[in-house]
Amino acid sequence: MDRNAQAREYVLLALRCDRLAAGLVDAFTGAPALRRQVADEPRPTAEALAGQAARLRAEVTSLPAAPARADFLNRQLIALECMLRRMAGGTPRFREELRAYFDTEVEPGEQDRYREAHAELAAILPGGGPLAARMAAYRKAEELPADRLGPAIQALSGELRELTRQRIELPVEEAVYYQVSADRPWSAFSHHLSGCHSRVVINSEAGRRLSQLPHLVAHEAYPGHHTERSRGQLVATDQEERPERRVFLVNTPQCLISEGLADLGLTAAVGPAWGRWTAEVLAPLGIRLDGELAERVERAMVDLLPVRQDAALLLHERHAGVDEVVEFLRRWLLVPESRARQMLRFLSHPLWRGYTTTYVEGYRLLRPWLDARPAGQHALDRVRRLLDEPLTPTALRDELGRSLAAQGSPGMKQM
Repeated sequence: MDRNAQAREYVLLALRCDRLAAGLVDAFTGAPALRRQVADEPRPTAEALAGQAARLRAEVTSLPAAPARADFLNRQLIALECMLRRMAGGTPRFREELRAYFDTEVEPGEQDRYREAHAELAAILPGGGPLAARMAAYRKAEELPADRLGPAIQALSGELRELTRQRIELPVEEAVYYQVSADRPWSAFSHHLSGCHSRVVINSEAGRRLSQLPHLVAHEAYPGHHTERSRGQLVATDQEERPERRVFLVNTPQCLISEGLADLGLTAAVGPAWGRWTAEVLAPLGIRLDGELAERVERAMVDLLPVRQDAALLLHERHAGVDEVVEFLRRWLLVPESRARQMLRFLSHPLWRGYTTTYVEGYRLLRPWLDARPAGQHALDRVRRLLDEPLTPTALRDELGRSLAAQGSPGMKQM
């Protein structure tokens, strides 16, 4: 079996897995005939599909051609096999599960750094009194009225689309449609529709915060998930022998790269002065934002990024009670109980329970990798590599290590 045949079998396996865990295939842009073929088959079992994943992985690793593609397929299959064995009744330790899913070692964060971040926020935020109350007041002050949310989204999306298309070629027919919804366990979600079209649903509670809104639009649309899928179709059209580019799987190393890229989308497209840029884009709508303050708050909040992953470890590895996890999230992320319980819904979901790792470790891997780009190279040119090449977390860590070594910097610590 050659590499293209292996990739086709991988796609079929992914589609079969989606029959057992609906939502595992986040998007499929390949031939509809493959969907129909799988739909017409008898319903598979997790045990049988796990065996298929193991056999296909052995074939992938035995073929020396195209090592980058082989590495991508191998690590995707490791994730699928782990997921299937868990569906069949296996009980891996939570961190072993995360390692298999995301090709990354996970360790708890450092609470001393969380305390330092709180001290920095205390020096930044206006007003006096307890830090949690000051943070609540800051977040409340930057909420948009519901009737202003749609125009703000469209303005930001239009500007980010133009910036992205200057550096990354996209199909001419691509388009994003936005919908605002409430009571969702996530802040925003990009749904692939058909062709190069996406529907982005934004949680009205999270999306109304002005400093959060440009990040959500960049993450879900330009240059984030919608761009990734659209670019994947464009590249696959030129390289039809790469069917693996047409399927996007939850709980795989592919997701860690995708979410890390999306979380850094605004910085890559606009640069570090994204707050001032946002203020300029929204000013014609009569919407005011203190962009410099927003940037300073975000820089401090980055050190609190691992808190959500710590909460997942607390819940699934230490088997802490719900109230203990909620209090942990409230304390370190400075959020009210309602927001902490919304986060817990995501951390408790059978499909999404480990997914927070993609945001935490994806950001911590891709931030230095983007920063290590050659002098004069635009960050979006670096992003284009992530969209076009079958890169894995291990491959990026190795590349970053070589880059830092060449610069005489200490090697990258495994996160």
